[in-house]
Amino acid sequence: MPCGPVPTENQLRWQEMEMYAFIHYSLNTYTDQEWGFGNEDLQLFNPSDLDCRQWARVCKQAGMKGIIFTAKHHCGFCMWPSEYTEYSVKNTPWKNGKGDVVKKLADACHEEGLEFAVYLSPWDRNHKDYGRPEYVTYFRNQLRELLTNYGDIFEVWFDGANGGDGWYGGANETRKIDRTTYYEWPETYRMIRELQPHCLIWNDGSDRGDLRWVGTEAGNVGETNWSLLNHDGEVSWPMLHYGLEDGDSWVPGETNTSIRPGWFYHEAENEHVKSLSKLMDTYYKSVGRNSCLLLNFPIAPNGRIHPTDSLRGIAFKKMIDEVFKEDLPPLLSPEGDSNTQQTVLSPSGEKEGGLILQWDKPTTFNRFVVEEDIRYGQRVKKFSLEAEVDGQWMPLKDELVENGDGLTTIGHRRIICFPNVTATRLRFIVTDSKCEPIIKKTAVYLAPELTVDIPDSGEKRSSNLHYFFSNPKQMMIDWDTEQTITSFRYLPPQTTLEGTITHYSLWASNDWSNWKKLASGEFSNIVNNPIWQTIKFAPVKAKILRLDADRLAEGDRMTFGDFEVVIDK
Repeated sequence: MPCGPVPTENQLRWQEMEMYAFIHYSLNTYTDQEWGFGNEDLQLFNPSDLDCRQWARVCKQAGMKGIIFTAKHHCGFCMWPSEYTEYSVKNTPWKNGKGDVVKKLADACHEEGLEFAVYLSPWDRNHKDYGRPEYVTYFRNQLRELLTNYGDIFEVWFDGANGGDGWYGGANETRKIDRTTYYEWPETYRMIRELQPHCLIWNDGSDRGDLRWVGTEAGNVGETNWSLLNHDGEVSWPMLHYGLEDGDSWVPGETNTSIRPGWFYHEAENEHVKSLSKLMDTYYKSVGRNSCLLLNFPIAPNGRIHPTDSLRGIAFKKMIDEVFKEDLPPLLSPEGDSNTQQTVLSPSGEKEGGLILQWDKPTTFNRFVVEEDIRYGQRVKKFSLEAEVDGQWMPLKDELVENGDGLTTIGHRRIICFPNVTATRLRFIVTDSKCEPIIKKTAVYLAPELTVDIPDSGEKRSSNLHYFFSNPKQMMIDWDTEQTITSFRYLPPQTTLEGTITHYSLWASNDWSNWKKLASGEFSNIVNNPIWQTIKFAPVKAKILRLDADRLAEGDRMTFGDFEVVIDK
């Protein structure tokens, strides 16, 4: 029997996608802006090598199951020849005004076996009637074009930015709207469901769609993540990030982030593409926390995904495949039964025992995957995980959990990451649940110490690092085996100076006692230009690195946007 709200068939299909791509491309690409003003010159749009098949192939190789395309961003420029505006590709030099980027990408997706979806910005900084009732009619007319001319659409994405300064048909002014009433969303939703019955609606705020924003674009959802919200009323940030345990509607979270700091392409960000370690962290904190990952690939001015982005995305998929290549055999209960659909309630609950997975010899692992059968609702509130090491049960913690709440919700999938442990038995126990839990799957993996080639560099970057802070100004990084290290890369936080390291010392050791200084000094201009900082040194064999923050720009605790260690082959 169902327990609380349950997903629709459309939401179940969506959850199985797990990863799909955003593609941001517009006039912003040619003006080096994130938000266009609405008065950008149409003559700027004339890409030399626009190739939607390349976009689709890259996204498919990166493990994406579909693409959401920015058919219209806030500037109002339409990437299809809309009959309702002159501000579109039909009045650009590209293909002498005969082109249609939306059609080219929709066709490419269908040819590559990918799902296709559209982003249509409710805010339009170009249209003369924005803020008036006439604009809502215009907006729906454009939406109807997109939903009737390009085949099946799996999702419609409505950004939350609404109203502000713009061009507005030549009136350079600020316009404001009441976002709770202006768009008359119920009528728009009815149209979408009539034209595309299998389509999901992404929207935030009080107008509840089928999916919700998770409150951040950093690429993570809460370690506690309920796929529930209330149908009516405004939502707070905690509700977006963690869901609502007692919500009356099934509204799962979609985790959106970009492979670069910005959503649109900027040449200055070519050195800021997310590292593989960061992408894997994002995967664990999205797909591994009962969410789907929407990963953005911006299009460069030539009309293609930049090589750095495409290679990193493809390597990301290869890393996922490597980590989850093989569920560790044999996985047997003490009685030799299958490890799924067994009693998992706490000894203090109605049933006793828990699910015990047993090996015939000590086995090393560092990942645990568990899934509920969400067709019957999301039930598990808390659970525990223990490994039997040398005859003693040892609790396992998720090393990616930030606030110490422990092992909470499961939902479609939960991935628990922990340092290598060697054990003969593993015990999974649900300690609190709404109803009797229905566990669909459990699995155990050994994620390898992966190294990934840097194209044309002859080097490798270490990903999947073990790191911790020994004090607020000291970070320790260690490996299970000795590595030959050639350089260290540090990316400061991108939105604040708090914790940014300006002066550093880097040390290496093999035994935690004897330390060799590898380098020290100042990160040049890091406050004004917070890009990747690379520390190169003569190759050194070490198992441990120590980064000391000798001076910070602000605050008293070091932080980072990302870091990488380059090791020799």
